[in-house]
Amino acid sequence: MFLQAPWVHLYPISACLFTFVLLGSGVALALLGGTKWFQAGSLIVGVSGSWLGGCLFWGWLRSHPVLHLPVEAMALPLAFVGLDTRWRIGSGFYLSCLLGTAFTDLLMLFTGVMHSWPLVVEAPLVNASQLLHQTALDLLRPQSIFLLLVAAALIITVSALMRNRATLNSPSGGAWLVASAALTTTLWVDGLFFLTALIQPRLSGLI
Repeated sequence: MFLQAPWVHLYPISACLFTFVLLGSGVALALLGGTKWFQAGSLIVGVSGSWLGGCLFWGWLRSHPVLHLPVEAMALPLAFVGLDTRWRIGSGFYLSCLLGTAFTDLLMLFTGVMHSWPLVVEAPLVNASQLLHQTALDLLRPQSIFLLLVAAALIITVSALMRNRATLNSPSGGAWLVASAALTTTLWVDGLFFLTALIQPRLSGLI
């Protein structure tokens, strides 16, 4: 997000076109690299799906947070189909990232951040920085902290369940491991975003 958000904000078309670089690289690696590289290629294909959804939202719809999850879910049907194929690694990554996005958006709604979001992204740079910092400070209220801790506990629990499904004898074991790692990354990304908004909002990538 810290790379994609500012890139899309400044050069949305080139960021969107980079989707095809990711997709082409993933498909080529999967089909031409042999069995050894197929899983890596599948993962890159999954990344391309998340990248495209993020580009469309951050580039043109960033002031409409209610559209965040629907736009990110644009490749959902393909991902579900891919779970029953050898492309399940990429599908698992994409679906887990989407689940992480759902957690993030729900927390934004319950803590009131979603109400402030359009004001932040549409304000001039100086004002946006101040608004983002104030929004982050508002999350330090006891009620918001409680909700954040509950969400973090749920993410950790679901990630652990995913890892438990990743048995060595299961053909989908690798997909479960990738999905678990991707979902856990939600905590790191959101945590870094929160700290950045508190300390130096301009480095968050949102403004």
